Amino acid sequence: MMAPERERDLPEKAGDLTDQGERMYRLICDTSENAFLYYSFQSRTYVTLGRWRRFFPFDICREEDWVKLEMTVDEPYVEPLRHVLFPEREGKKNARVECMLRSKKIWLEFSATVFCDEKGEPVDKVIRVTDRTRYRQQDEELTYMAFYDSLTGLYNRNYFVRLLGEFVRNAKEHQERISVLVVDIDDFHKVNDGLGIIVGDELVQQFGAVLKEFASEKVIVCHLNSDVYCMAIYEPYGEETEEVIYQKIKERIRHPFTLSGGQELTITVSVGVAQYPHAASSALELINCAEIVMMKSKSSGKNAIQYFDAPMLREFLQNVQIENKLKEAVFHQNFSLHYQPQFYTVSKRLRGMEALIRWQDRDHHMISPALFIPIAEKNGSIIPIGNWVMEQSIKQYHIWKEKYALPIILSINISAIQYMKEEFVEVLLGLLEKYRVNPSEIELEITESVLIEDFEKVAEKLRVLREHGIRVSLDDFGTGFSSLSYLKRLPIDTLKIDKSFIDTVLTDAATRVITETIINMARTLGFETVAEGVEQEQQYKYLYAVGCNVIQGYYLGRPQTAQQIEELLKRA
Repeated sequence: MMAPERERDLPEKAGDLTDQGERMYRLICDTSENAFLYYSFQSRTYVTLGRWRRFFPFDICREEDWVKLEMTVDEPYVEPLRHVLFPEREGKKNARVECMLRSKKIWLEFSATVFCDEKGEPVDKVIRVTDRTRYRQQDEELTYMAFYDSLTGLYNRNYFVRLLGEFVRNAKEHQERISVLVVDIDDFHKVNDGLGIIVGDELVQQFGAVLKEFASEKVIVCHLNSDVYCMAIYEPYGEETEEVIYQKIKERIRHPFTLSGGQELTITVSVGVAQYPHAASSALELINCAEIVMMKSKSSGKNAIQYFDAPMLREFLQNVQIENKLKEAVFHQNFSLHYQPQFYTVSKRLRGMEALIRWQDRDHHMISPALFIPIAEKNGSIIPIGNWVMEQSIKQYHIWKEKYALPIILSINISAIQYMKEEFVEVLLGLLEKYRVNPSEIELEITESVLIEDFEKVAEKLRVLREHGIRVSLDDFGTGFSSLSYLKRLPIDTLKIDKSFIDTVLTDAATRVITETIINMARTLGFETVAEGVEQEQQYKYLYAVGCNVIQGYYLGRPQTAQQIEELLKRA
């Protein structure tokens, strides 16, 4: 009785397995993110599975329907898709292509696999359709990041260098020229510091858009960093030359940029130009040369265009070399002091001496302060250098006073950067106390550049120094633009007449008028006058005649070492 039941159940279970298998395949396809098209070569039947309806509003039921698939993709992809849909026509078993749909920006990947029998005849074919849009977008984003600057939309530095390298190779082959421009927004740090980084970024974007208008097949533009841009012009000619482009930029920036916050900003730019093959022979060298020239343009007053030349490069390389050596010298304090005596004009009696820093590098070359002091001010090392000069000169002065007890004055040059440090007065007073030096015997020499920063703050600090008895001298007087307007408001003791006046005072009537005016004005205001660079007896006699109080220069005393000054003190 039991056997027939088991025999009767077997077909049912076998049938269940067949149904479950088909369900399993369909469920797998339906849960996949892909769409599938199955085609049987023997029965000429079509079956669509998976997410077919997600991609296509139609089914494939007969051979003519293949055309519907071809019509869904953008025109350039029709022919490539046809080769993928029918790989068997070319004797292939596999094929793949990515296509964009016509209706919207969706990317689909079509991949075909053909299954053959033992004789190599096609039996089945499966077309799989996969949505590649997200991956394409990621690829586009990565490509954009690789080639473009995210802030301005201009080429980024790396891609610009690559394109400029291609320019150079073509120019070398065809003996043509390239102009590279580095463009920098003047005083951009004031925008960031005063209005904030977001405003600064918006200004960078808007100015980048101005430069983007010049981009063409022959002109490439990039955002190097911060507020610095770079342009390259292949075979400059006509409207596409550095001078024409610069004038168009100047014309545009005459009008203010209106930012989203309502601010209106007017800017100027400094531009450096280097040309292939005159300046350099590689992409990076051209950019570096143009950047050097741009910095030179800034140091010469900004808001200008300047062209590369060989002496400029030599000067730049020299400054780089000095800066590198200077770091080592500051660390090891490889400096020395000389002292130049000052004498009263009437009696030729010693008034005091000015401390002057000297630096001999490790190769035993003397490097002029005129060279290394500006570099030290730029990189910040002027602070430790200035503090070293103050301490060493005050220490030496203490030794002289202990030995000779003469009523002399020590003059110390103070950098504007050093002077503006909050702790400057405290450091100076601490040194005077440490070495037991009377503040009234110290004279600080400041230049008019100190006054540019914040006049009221500078003047207040001068008043504090004067209250402690420290003398103040305004150095290089007459070379600035506003000296006269400052005089009545500054608590100073001495005016130093610049050497440039003394050099020509005997030969130039205008110089004599200015020099005598300064001396008379100083006398009226109660200031002492010191003439620098007095090298001839006739200069001395002239200054004596017009009432200059003190002279300093080679005529009566060259800069000397501390030991040599002692010989002078013994005779004083």
